[in-house]
Amino acid sequence: MRWRGERQSDNVEDRRGMSISRGAKVGGIGGLGLVAVVVISMLMGVDPSSILQVVEQNTQPSSISVEQSATTAANDDMRNFVAVVLAETEDVWNDTFQQAGKTYEEPRLVLFSGAVDSACGMADSAVGPFYCPGDHKVYLDLAFFEELHSRFGASGDFAQAYVIAHEVGHHVQTLLGISEKVRELQSQAGKSENNKLSVKMELQADCLAGMWAHQADKKRNILEAGDVEEGLNAASAVGDDRIQKQTQGYVVPDGFTHGSSAQRVSWFQRGFEQGNIGACDTFSADRL
Repeated sequence: MRWRGERQSDNVEDRRGMSISRGAKVGGIGGLGLVAVVVISMLMGVDPSSILQVVEQNTQPSSISVEQSATTAANDDMRNFVAVVLAETEDVWNDTFQQAGKTYEEPRLVLFSGAVDSACGMADSAVGPFYCPGDHKVYLDLAFFEELHSRFGASGDFAQAYVIAHEVGHHVQTLLGISEKVRELQSQAGKSENNKLSVKMELQADCLAGMWAHQADKKRNILEAGDVEEGLNAASAVGDDRIQKQTQGYVVPDGFTHGSSAQRVSWFQRGFEQGNIGACDTFSADRL
């Protein structure tokens, strides 16, 4: 991915090196962070649905005490990469909203290490990257990129850009009122329907990430050979079926909350190929 020398976003908030010690509730998290929750729960032999229920309903207190390292350089290479990718999402979504007669509110991206406090509550790095609709911020521990490579087998700078673009996709859903409508439906739905709605949200965010890649490449030719494959591989790596197979040895489709590998690849590819927001309507699609 061509990113060096490009504009960096001013909306990166670097909290690495901060000390955190408090009790808090964890809830309202959306995005790839939930994938990490499911993986960890399965490895521990815990029913992931019970943990997801805690995360979604914001009902259980979680006390986290973390002393973060103060040795991280504020302007290291990875931080610069994240700032450039965020800037690329800003450019694409500002233009997209403007063309629709709307104003895009740029999200802030919070870098943290170990644990972080958000409007959705306290979360540690095991949760993974997440978007909090309560404060319109994306939260990212850069250590996740190493986990993406070592645990999920997805490497490359564009795989990392996909992660950021996916979380920004959740922000777009919030601005468009989609997230609120889905939460209302979920509050009235049973577990199975609740999961299906969650899958549609996540697949739409994948599609929006693909759309962003299309538009960013069209504007500034950011993609290099192999980048699209990296993005597709990352989307496949975090599919529910692949994670379930790796962690528990079998697949339970009724337990999907993010979509299968094939679905995630399909919707990312759809957004990338068509390059418009209309392609990403997972809620009225005949099938997923």
